[in-house]
Amino acid sequence: MKVLVVDDEAPARERLAALLEEMADYELSGSAANGREALAAVSESRPDIVLLDIRMPGMDGIETAHHLNRLEPAPAIVFTTAYDEYAIDAFDARAIGYVLKPVRARKLAAALGQAARLVTASLDEAAAAAGLASKRKHVCCNARDKITLVPIDTINFFRADQKYTAVHHDDGISLIDDSLKSLEQEFADEFVRIHRAALVAVRRIDSIRKTSDGKLRAVLRDGSHTDDKELIISRRHVAEVRRRLKGG
Repeated sequence: MKVLVVDDEAPARERLAALLEEMADYELSGSAANGREALAAVSESRPDIVLLDIRMPGMDGIETAHHLNRLEPAPAIVFTTAYDEYAIDAFDARAIGYVLKPVRARKLAAALGQAARLVTASLDEAAAAAGLASKRKHVCCNARDKITLVPIDTINFFRADQKYTAVHHDDGISLIDDSLKSLEQEFADEFVRIHRAALVAVRRIDSIRKTSDGKLRAVLRDGSHTDDKELIISRRHVAEVRRRLKGG
């Protein structure tokens, strides 16, 4: 089975690579120093298992696991961690694979042998129970076997688009599999629903204006979008949009 090693510390990557070389049933498919590199490496080498460090700068292991879990097929994930007993209890309770640092050969072999694909809900629950951040800083677009990450702070709005959700961001439009409902729940602090098919970043709304036919429309700060239909605010959502713009 092919294994990808992900850790921001070179000695840790080298240690895991050395341990894998001694295991007949596993082959090192590559290594990565952060979450972005991990996603690119998985797209290229398609490992069966990812050994994933939790504490990494930028995109941590929890968010990286969320994105990996959306791939088809998704690799099995084993976390490498130095967390305390509370985090370990949370992982144990939800059958999420992990191995403690410093990693020992016997423990690593056991964890790899039991590696399984993550259930997203279990990962969310474990992260919350362990006091780990679970909200993503990016959304992930997987098209033509290429993974593209869109930072949340570059997004103007999400719009339902048949089977997908269109992400309108600073660099264009991307399609993701996430439902509008799940995005609304995850990013409730940053986005507001303006009608049944659209969520807009509150920080990107400059004002609310009337259209020529008397409807209310959200106007974005940078003026990058002028399509009245997509940013019309339905009557049922007007009060909430106004409240959010006032900082309520």
